[in-house]
Amino acid sequence: MSGRPDAASRIDAAQLADLAGAHLDLARAPFTLPRSRVLVFRVDRESAADALGEGGAPAPATALRVHTSEYERGLDECRVLDELVVRDASGAPLPVTRVLPQAIEFGGGAATLAFAGTAALTIGRPADAGGEPDAGPLLVEWLRPDGVRERGELAGPTAAVRLVIEPGRGVRAEASAAHAAECAASEASWLDWFAKCPVVRPELQPMAAFCWWVLGANVVELPGLGAVRGVVPSKIGYVGVWQWDAYFIALGLRHGDPALAREQLEIAFRFPSADGQLPDVVHEEGVLATSDDLPQADRDRLRRAGSDIADPDAPVPLTKPPLAAWALAKVLEAEDRPEWAREQLAVIRRSQDWWFAGSDLDGDGLPEYGHPYSSGLDDSPIFDGPLPTTAPDLGAYLVLQDLELARLAERYGADAAGDPRAHRDRAAATMGRLLELWDPESGRFTARAAGERVASDAIVGFMPLLTGELPAPVLAALEAALADPARYATPWAVPTVSAADPDFSPERMWRGPVWVNTNRLIVEGLQRSGRPELARELAERTAALVVHGGGPHEYFNPETGRKARTATTAFGWSAALFLDLAVELSAPAS
Repeated sequence: MSGRPDAASRIDAAQLADLAGAHLDLARAPFTLPRSRVLVFRVDRESAADALGEGGAPAPATALRVHTSEYERGLDECRVLDELVVRDASGAPLPVTRVLPQAIEFGGGAATLAFAGTAALTIGRPADAGGEPDAGPLLVEWLRPDGVRERGELAGPTAAVRLVIEPGRGVRAEASAAHAAECAASEASWLDWFAKCPVVRPELQPMAAFCWWVLGANVVELPGLGAVRGVVPSKIGYVGVWQWDAYFIALGLRHGDPALAREQLEIAFRFPSADGQLPDVVHEEGVLATSDDLPQADRDRLRRAGSDIADPDAPVPLTKPPLAAWALAKVLEAEDRPEWAREQLAVIRRSQDWWFAGSDLDGDGLPEYGHPYSSGLDDSPIFDGPLPTTAPDLGAYLVLQDLELARLAERYGADAAGDPRAHRDRAAATMGRLLELWDPESGRFTARAAGERVASDAIVGFMPLLTGELPAPVLAALEAALADPARYATPWAVPTVSAADPDFSPERMWRGPVWVNTNRLIVEGLQRSGRPELARELAERTAALVVHGGGPHEYFNPETGRKARTATTAFGWSAALFLDLAVELSAPAS
């Protein structure tokens, strides 16, 4: 089902912007603009986002800080202004009293901050400025990272200060009389975006509006790729197009902007290697396709963890799970593009072949992960042992991808997608090897590290549901595991490691927290396995988790349903998949 609004609902773009603005606290959600690399946060004297209480609102900010958003650089490395303050004529700072996607309001409307294009901020009096009419001029004061403090004056009703962020994070201040026009342009940009927002059930609409804002806020341009719009996982630390992030993000975008959804897949498919492998990441400085491309910070983290793959003897390919055909099929449901589909299928077919030719590292017919990063579940306990890792999720994805390629080949032609029968034969053979990972004694699928069984009870064991071909006893055991409060039926299910596992941690990335993408895949798996009621129940619980948690965070504590302490906020695939679930849950009963 498409979630694109009809003509009558398009007038609600301003209302949707207001709904999204209720979440823009300038701590967990910064002020930004589609395509811009500039981020504006509040300055909290004690702490930042993690200091916010359980749903509590922070005190009004009086100072802001400005950063740029750059690949593999943290916010502290990308400081532009340490403080930005608007003061009244007496020198007292005006508090931030309202935040909308298009503007930050100070002092009840005495002044506003907006974008002037994608690389500049404008601060001035709005045309209908409130406050005391004879209060005198306002002052704009900013502090550079080098300790230099500067100021400008808003002496008249049209006077404004424009702060241009230059390459290298320098700032050039200009006097301006174009504040009203620049504010209007920023507002128009956001209203155009919100006019595409999916329309969902009323109780889900406020969070859907915020999630649609997240996707728009995370749009960046990638230098060197032309006029390409990448929707990154987060402008806070994840400035690139990760392969499977692109797939999940495309699922949400398809409901309002199918063209932008297709653009994400095009970026992910744009740089295959000579043998068909797709890169892990496409970013502004190139691609990340082998361990030789890893940023230094990643290498350092691996060394600290004692990983044997921090410094491999030979480059290890880095990619992401093979969900390309699944994502392509979903995007084509929103808008069929046969010629475009054939172009993408040719790339996906070669990528699928690469898994069997280039990543079946022990030659047994079932490809393995040669590096944890290729799984996307970087620190899962299934990777605590030696590599390579034979994992049930990878086997399931490969079966699903061959089945999707067969179906798409019948629809769009075998020239691009390959012989449907060959894909189905390979899927059947892979399914047979996948079922060898089933352990009847423990009642779960298990991974193997360099051929040895891994004891960890992890969420990868549910991904074989995606094949839709599990024997009845296996399916029943997985259903029981999902319903077991000692294992996976935590208060905010589904944790990425069983709560009964010794490695379970409710806060540590893939070792216990709930991720929206793995929940979404289990929902899909239950649907494909003939369990629509269970699928809908988990879809409802996942949507409720995002609402309860206050937004589409990177991952959630399964016991509290709140943002895990180290999780990134305003996270792309969490936003996109909430939208995807909300649209599905809002569809009329068939």
